[in-house]
Amino acid sequence: MEISARQVKELREATGAGILDCRKALAENNGDFDKAVASLREKGLAAAAKKVGREAKEGVVELYSHGGGRVGVMVEVNCETDFVGRTEQFRAFAHDLALQIAAANPRWLDVADVLAEVLESEKTIARNKAIQEGRPEKALDKIVEGRLEKFYQDTCLLKQPFVKDEALTVGDLLKHTIATVGENIIIRRFARWELGENA
Repeated sequence: MEISARQVKELREATGAGILDCRKALAENNGDFDKAVASLREKGLAAAAKKVGREAKEGVVELYSHGGGRVGVMVEVNCETDFVGRTEQFRAFAHDLALQIAAANPRWLDVADVLAEVLESEKTIARNKAIQEGRPEKALDKIVEGRLEKFYQDTCLLKQPFVKDEALTVGDLLKHTIATVGENIIIRRFARWELGENA
């Protein structure tokens, strides 16, 4: 099947992949745009997974003030080279993270960072609530698991729905950015302050 330059251009705009990768994905999928997008995303995420673990000490500390100075955010995002750290895409990613933290107020970066005592407390609360609701005994573990997942989505940055596109989590956005810039990216740390809150 003949792949037109227009098809390649549309796929490139939709995915950010290279021209040759777009042409190859379209050819492998008989010109089917959606299948080509899925194929490129799979390859990009696989490539991103290989980059995790590589040292990342360059990057940026992004500062963001929201609501006329009522909320302030500081987030450190690292990459492997200062070249990528200066790119518009990397800077935009760091800024989007700061927006996310300002809007969604996460307490931890990821599930593994949640304190053990907090996790046990949340499990107990979820179980007791399910019992009070009269849920069957055999369903309690599943209910607790579901409520813990919701707790993670509310409190862990990488599990939160991205404020600009709720079909993506922040973790998905991180993987897509790694795949696009071609370097490992680490969200090192973040802090959020709100006017008048207790420290």
